[in-house]
Amino acid sequence: MSGRDPFCQPRRIRRGAALTLVFTSVLVAGAATGALPQGQGKSARDEARSAGAAGRHADVARAAEEAMADGKSPIQAAKRAVSRSGDRWGAVYSRGEYEEFEESLDGQYTGVGLWARERDGRIEVTKVRAGSPAATAGIRPGDLLRSVDGEQTDGRPVTEVVSLLRGDATDAPAGTTVRVGLERGTRAWTETLRRAQLSTDSVTVRELAGRVTVIKVATFTKGSGHQVRDAVRQSPPGAGIVLDLRGNSGGLVTEAVTAASAFLDGGLVATYDVEGEQRALHAESGGDTTRPLVALVDGGTMSAAELLTGAVQDRGRALVVGSRTFGKGSVQMPSRLPDGSVAELTVGHYRTPSGRGVDGRGITPDLETGEDALQRAGTVLRGLASPS
Repeated sequence: MSGRDPFCQPRRIRRGAALTLVFTSVLVAGAATGALPQGQGKSARDEARSAGAAGRHADVARAAEEAMADGKSPIQAAKRAVSRSGDRWGAVYSRGEYEEFEESLDGQYTGVGLWARERDGRIEVTKVRAGSPAATAGIRPGDLLRSVDGEQTDGRPVTEVVSLLRGDATDAPAGTTVRVGLERGTRAWTETLRRAQLSTDSVTVRELAGRVTVIKVATFTKGSGHQVRDAVRQSPPGAGIVLDLRGNSGGLVTEAVTAASAFLDGGLVATYDVEGEQRALHAESGGDTTRPLVALVDGGTMSAAELLTGAVQDRGRALVVGSRTFGKGSVQMPSRLPDGSVAELTVGHYRTPSGRGVDGRGITPDLETGEDALQRAGTVLRGLASPS
């Protein structure tokens, strides 16, 4: 769980699920409802791919229907069908989980406002969001979470503690309460927290010495693309920019394209296919093409964040610094199952402007570096800004 914010992630996001944050709700849902332009003239390969995707969706829906008819769990049956399909990124969500998924992409989540990590078999609070239920209760970084609703947390993975804290088993909404056992030094006590609807801080900006502006994008939620553009416009004159995409697991592709538009004056951002039909994504004109730019990435940079990285790298707009990105460049299509749950299956892939495929490969930085990545990025940036 290193570098992740498990308590502030959407409740339903887990290993395979978190990786569908790319083309899912906006781009692919648009394609599913006909909101995207229709392509012309499929090739034989495209027709086969389209038929294959449609067949996989039909197989999953059929499995769910048969399970319902037999009085069994349609979700479990659908999950088994997805697993049998061999779709690496396929996933099935309950109605409530998918609603929270869409809600999270709007920049909202239900929680108590804690960041935490596992240390020596215990769960330690690492950060508390200002104004959150946890902050109001006086919980501080360094406190230990010993129990959640009577369930002991020692020895449990952080993910299981998250599930208890957020009430996964009952799809607990905002306004419900959770009892948390805490320890601070020799003091042990219990707090009752009321879950709340909280907003994500997906874009943060800070200034470093040497006229460097760092724009950190945690995930591409609604409005984050415009926040990046505003940050670029408001950065000090002459300042170079580090676009920090480390740990960014994706998000709304439209927001990633808007963010790319902050640094490009129109032109191609990526191409993609949905069930064999080819599309292209273009930046808006008017971006800042003169400021020195470094994109900072790591193995947690995924999906829409990789799309943005590939665009600025291929078009010679930025130097990419860090470590190889995750390699999630596929497109998922959601479909509603008979019981209201949702299945997402892979229907296509995207490519960078030069035609590079990302899925399973990732993006290799121009300068590979490890823990000192931000320091190296700042050095590179100051070098780019120096007169030649």
